[in-house]
Amino acid sequence: MLKRLQTLTKQGGLRQLDYQFAKFVALHSPQSQQDLAALMAALVSYELGKGHVCIQLDQLRVQHLFGLSSRLSVALVDGLPELNLWAPLLSQFDVVANVQSQGLQASPLVFDHGRLYLNRYWQFEQTVAKRIVDMATNYGQVTQWQDQQLSLMHQALNDLFQPSYGHLYHALQGATDAKQRQKITCDYLNIVTPQQLDWMAIDSVLQQAQQITDLQPLDSLVPTTSCLNWQKVAAAMALTRQFAVISGGPGTGKTTTVAKLLAALVMQANGEHKPNIMLVAPTGKAAARLTESIGTAIKSLAVPQAIKDLIPTQSSTLHRLLGSIPNRVEFRHHKDNPLHLDVLVVDEASMVDLPMMARLLDAMPQGAKLILLGDRDQLASVEAGAVLGDICSFATQGYSAQQGQLLSQLTGFDLHSNNIGLSVVTDCLCMLQKSYRFHALSGIGQLAKAINLGKPAQVNKVFQQGFKDIHHSPLGVETYVSMINQVVTFYLDYLDAIKIDKTPAEVLKAFANVRLLCALREGDFGVVGLNQRIEKELTHRGRISPNDETWYVGRPIMITRNDHALGLFNGDIGMTMLEPEGDSDGGRRRLRVYFEMPDGTVRGILPSRIPEHEVVYAMTIHKSQGSEFADTVMVLPAEYTPILTRELIYTGITRAKSRLYLYAPMDIITKTVQVRTERASGLAQLLV
Repeated sequence: MLKRLQTLTKQGGLRQLDYQFAKFVALHSPQSQQDLAALMAALVSYELGKGHVCIQLDQLRVQHLFGLSSRLSVALVDGLPELNLWAPLLSQFDVVANVQSQGLQASPLVFDHGRLYLNRYWQFEQTVAKRIVDMATNYGQVTQWQDQQLSLMHQALNDLFQPSYGHLYHALQGATDAKQRQKITCDYLNIVTPQQLDWMAIDSVLQQAQQITDLQPLDSLVPTTSCLNWQKVAAAMALTRQFAVISGGPGTGKTTTVAKLLAALVMQANGEHKPNIMLVAPTGKAAARLTESIGTAIKSLAVPQAIKDLIPTQSSTLHRLLGSIPNRVEFRHHKDNPLHLDVLVVDEASMVDLPMMARLLDAMPQGAKLILLGDRDQLASVEAGAVLGDICSFATQGYSAQQGQLLSQLTGFDLHSNNIGLSVVTDCLCMLQKSYRFHALSGIGQLAKAINLGKPAQVNKVFQQGFKDIHHSPLGVETYVSMINQVVTFYLDYLDAIKIDKTPAEVLKAFANVRLLCALREGDFGVVGLNQRIEKELTHRGRISPNDETWYVGRPIMITRNDHALGLFNGDIGMTMLEPEGDSDGGRRRLRVYFEMPDGTVRGILPSRIPEHEVVYAMTIHKSQGSEFADTVMVLPAEYTPILTRELIYTGITRAKSRLYLYAPMDIITKTVQVRTERASGLAQLLV
């Protein structure tokens, strides 16, 4: 078996890491166990590289091992026992700890309820599951809340989530009849039971309104029991739990919700204890976006300035929060040296892999509140696991009767419970379902919804409706050239900003308005090839001057390797510019690469100090997570490849804030929409 695996490695079908691990396991196994042990060790390591935490043995097929053809896969296992015997045999192997019969042993592999893990990843999964269940079952002070406290929180939530009469008033200006006015009112006031309302009286108020304050009688005509604002439910849920997950697509208001939630938490403390609140995201770019969006949201809160002052506006990265140690996987903060905080908000939680989530939960102090924000439909983390997706798999169960009653008291909404009691995590979840950015007239929102449903016919129908914010072009020689020219034209804005000596912050903002997203790295449709073509075209137009030099004014780069000393991390984007006049050395302006840091400041670093990086006129969809671009150009390859999935195309499309330009063959879109990412994991079962 080792010889077969070595041949497969030389052919590029296995990583050297996979083969060496198989060799190690075989050398520590009795001769009678070596072949099967080596195969399974290589397979676990290989699947881990694909993002799978474990192997589900009852789902294995000997025709599909290591992505080989059926013939080669069957030949690889020639001479091994029948597939149905592998699980019972492995559970008895010396190098495998069988959790059910032996408990955990010092072994490289772990067998647990039909799943085979690397020992370390089994430990990660157990840590995550145990901490989440412990936090989910801990009601903390909520169980001791008195009627007065419930009343105070109810009033606080009402104040924070007041009906948006201003937006409603302006929307009504375009209404032409009573039916349209009713539809707009239901939409803006989140009315879910319109049949229970007196629409003659309501429409009278709507028609006579000459200013926003004239809509105030709607307070009594539209009771909260007829409405359902999921943002308010999410805030109430997170108020009542130590662990909370708020998930939603783009524009559903996750940041707005959490800003109001933090205000409610500060009000809940009632001056007795100033809560230590911290905000983090997985990447520097995502942290910078969180800093910007939370700051904007806090400014618009209808609370006293003293409350606003207690809510943080600066966010950090997970690595910085936990305390990265150069050249080591461990962090300074862990269970023996926990973080010093009362509330932690983690944005873009779908990007957090299993090992990082385990280390974060391990470092959480007892009693501290953890709030995860993210879009469960986005791509899972680059590394192994799909933690947010596993947690959100319980979202359809509804709240328990006790939690439903508590949330109804806090929000005034009629929340019926249909929880069948599978997991305590259900009381800690809220899915935001209404997009405030992408309305009915938005093609981006409609397209994202159709893709999420996995319905190609509906996707095609969206393209045919003539939405002004989405543009689809099939791939061909002419459209490929048009795409390059379009992207180059878009990028002229940031180069013009450099030319007229705009500040680094302004140039970075201009560059962030546009991005070309790719599914692949290599080839004509990949990041490497497209970056070269765009750079060549910009040079041809005289807008940049590489002149065989690596560094030039206007060169955008992305960091590809963490540098803890500089505070730069994989995915951070920088712009090469001449330093400002006042910073020059003896009158000579040097090149510097400017980065927006997580706290919103901009820092310039000499090119000679920049860690591993690449040009970033084009970037992969994976790397774009946590970012948004006003104009997003996305290209899919001309032929299908397994990397194309529903989650990938959904993530790329939802990076667009204003306009999406999609270059892809329709048959590729159709096939991609039907392929859903499934990651092998035992986390969801452990949360039951």
